[in-house]
Amino acid sequence: MGFLFRKRTKAHDEMTSMVIKAQLGNEQARETLIREYTPFILRVASNCCNRYLVMGEDDEASIGLLAFNEAIDKYSDDKGTKFLTFAEVVIKRRLTDFYRKERKFTNNVLSLSNFHDEENQDQEVLFQVEEANKVYQLEQEAFYKKQEILQFAKTLANFDISLSELVKLSPKHQDARVRAYEVAQIITQDKELLNYFLQKKSLPLKKIEEKVNISRKTLERQRKYIIALVLVLEGNFEYLQSYISGLGKEGSA
Repeated sequence: MGFLFRKRTKAHDEMTSMVIKAQLGNEQARETLIREYTPFILRVASNCCNRYLVMGEDDEASIGLLAFNEAIDKYSDDKGTKFLTFAEVVIKRRLTDFYRKERKFTNNVLSLSNFHDEENQDQEVLFQVEEANKVYQLEQEAFYKKQEILQFAKTLANFDISLSELVKLSPKHQDARVRAYEVAQIITQDKELLNYFLQKKSLPLKKIEEKVNISRKTLERQRKYIIALVLVLEGNFEYLQSYISGLGKEGSA
């Protein structure tokens, strides 16, 4: 939907833009990200190790840095996860892999129990990210639906119809709604009828009457409802189109 947009913060957009630039080969953007978020890398890695880390001195710090760089390459904004959330998961994974490989169970690193705790924490983070994605998607869907309804209300206003009025005028019987939907389909599929509708902002009732087995009185009574259906079918209203598509299925049943 062209008029829709994601609900993001300015900081999120700027970071995503920087990550995309780095993915496309902009080394300056990559270096800037790594430099500015080195404290973040150290914090995540230190929390995993339960001890303070120094970049350039501790292997875990270097692994965290490499993992952050890997996160830059593998990050995708499509799923809605914030980059730093994704990077934290990658860093935790790589440190877990490191301890599995090296078996560094000394007092200065992780004990076996701590290792298992870290592994469980890693799984918990992944679960939290998945749950956050689900919540994000639901929030985005609700946001998009709201924006679509607002846009639809503006479009209806151009035809002197309000949403509240449309609710009152909607046919109470299913078969009446199906017939209205069929009329709307005929209009959208007929170039001449559609052009008349868009230019005059009204229904060519006489011509429609010639194409359907519905009385003029019924067409006039359902006029605003049919107009609304035509606007949904002809416009960029994906959610509303999905909602009324059931009328078409019932009509063909």
